[in-house]
Amino acid sequence: MKVAVIGGGIVGLATGYRMLQRYPSASLLLLEKEPGPGRHQSGNNSGVLHCGLYYKPGSSKARLAVSGIRQMVEFCEQHNVPFERCGKIVVATESEEIPRLHDLLERGTANGLKGLQLLKGEQIREVEPYAAGLEAIRVPEEGIVDYLEVCRTMASEITAKGGEVRFSSEVTNLQNGSGWNIETRGGDFKADFIINCAGLHCDRVSRMGGNHNTAKIVPFRGEYYKLRPERHHLVNHLIYPVPDAKFPFLGVHFTRMIHGGVECGPNAVLALAREGYRKTDFSFRDSVESLTYRGFWKFFMRYPVMCIQELQRSFSKELFCRSLQRLVPAVQKEDLSPGGAGVRAQAMAPNGDLLQDFHFVRQNKALHVLNAPSPGATASLAIADEILDTAKEAFAN
Repeated sequence: MKVAVIGGGIVGLATGYRMLQRYPSASLLLLEKEPGPGRHQSGNNSGVLHCGLYYKPGSSKARLAVSGIRQMVEFCEQHNVPFERCGKIVVATESEEIPRLHDLLERGTANGLKGLQLLKGEQIREVEPYAAGLEAIRVPEEGIVDYLEVCRTMASEITAKGGEVRFSSEVTNLQNGSGWNIETRGGDFKADFIINCAGLHCDRVSRMGGNHNTAKIVPFRGEYYKLRPERHHLVNHLIYPVPDAKFPFLGVHFTRMIHGGVECGPNAVLALAREGYRKTDFSFRDSVESLTYRGFWKFFMRYPVMCIQELQRSFSKELFCRSLQRLVPAVQKEDLSPGGAGVRAQAMAPNGDLLQDFHFVRQNKALHVLNAPSPGATASLAIADEILDTAKEAFAN
């Protein structure tokens, strides 16, 4: 049995890594269009280890986040990948947020998180002296990690276990007969089964393979600022807002980085290229696909104020700073320097709904991972087990 995993981000790599652990006799080919692993979502995120506080109990996100963070920590310990359980606080800055904060505490408890604490005003200041807040939840299991190093390590482990990793091999065509014929920019290959983990391009790879799922990837860019080094003392842990269920995105927050520094953000704006990490990045094909998709316009009409505010914040450092000051009032505009950006591969339904949970689609001799949002990186090893369980008949022979 020869299995081709398409995509060398963290979910694809974790799938290949777990496959060779569970099925040592399987023949694995991993194809990645970039010259190295984790070049997109996996290597351009905030590096947070999410433990499952936000997610609805019983959902795949909740189950896989709780299992996934423990598996990821174990992987990092075994392979000397830098990580730290620095903890997080989720802060209610207005009275109407307090019931939602208490709901989060109930969710986290139901999901099996350990050590959760409800903090009042002065208790918050003992943990985060510069944070605002009427109440907060302290989440000790959350942490930070170098996901790019995780990806590199997984790629090395796959090779060491006998798997084949091909970089600079963008898939350009798929044909399914007695097996899969896979055409790439790095050569042609054959496989008995494919697992599509192509992230920002997963819907295109799915259609290429004959699976015409109605959901489409709409890319959203998340932009960050960094705190100047002399202001790092303003943030000791991760500082997050209470999410508002009326809006689909979490909002800006503060994240300590594993190699030093503090990131502030992200916002969420439509990217005019699926790999558009700068405001000036533009792809005619990607823009047309998003802007002619009826799901996008239904999404926009559902959240017009939010969409406009996010766009304004993208071009206004002052507005971005004001959003940050809700959590840490001492932050000033001059404390912020430009940071990086990531692009989220968000699956969107034709009715404008964002697919919130992980979404796998089975096809003859194939499995497509068509939505793996946050906590996709944290949960990648648990997601890999789920993928292999879903496709286990492929390994029966």
